[in-house]
Amino acid sequence: MPNADHVPRARRAARGKRTPVDWGEYAAAVRRWELITGRLAPYPTQPGRHGRPVLAPAFVEWLMGLPPGWATADHLDLPRTAQLRALGNGVMPQQAAQALRLLLEDLTHLHCTCRAAGSTPPQAPACSGRTVRPGTGSTRLVPTARGRRTGTSRRH
Repeated sequence: MPNADHVPRARRAARGKRTPVDWGEYAAAVRRWELITGRLAPYPTQPGRHGRPVLAPAFVEWLMGLPPGWATADHLDLPRTAQLRALGNGVMPQQAAQALRLLLEDLTHLHCTCRAAGSTPPQAPACSGRTVRPGTGSTRLVPTARGRRTGTSRRH
């Protein structure tokens, strides 16, 4: 049953009539995300080539918490499938921020543990050049003696 506080948005149906969005059991979550992002949810589908509803890239963009037009701006001139591919290969900013927080927390814990034990945290070995990843035939970035990184290339 939809949340009584949530007023569904409308869209233009294929015949030009306006139909409400029924978020169903997701109404509370949609409303909460609208409050967090400060933007109303776009309609989740759009008419496809043959008039059937297909997933709307603007809705995916909104779900990911990205600014409007991040992958759907008109000046990008991307077809719907390319927009969805870009969004699908993207990272949600909130997830990336959480991953960095956890990484920094782990590094801080490692540093504090080593200091308490009277030693220094292990440092990355200083090396130069490229190393080949076993089984892939590709190279990866490695630290140089001065702390810079070398380029990458792919062997065929």
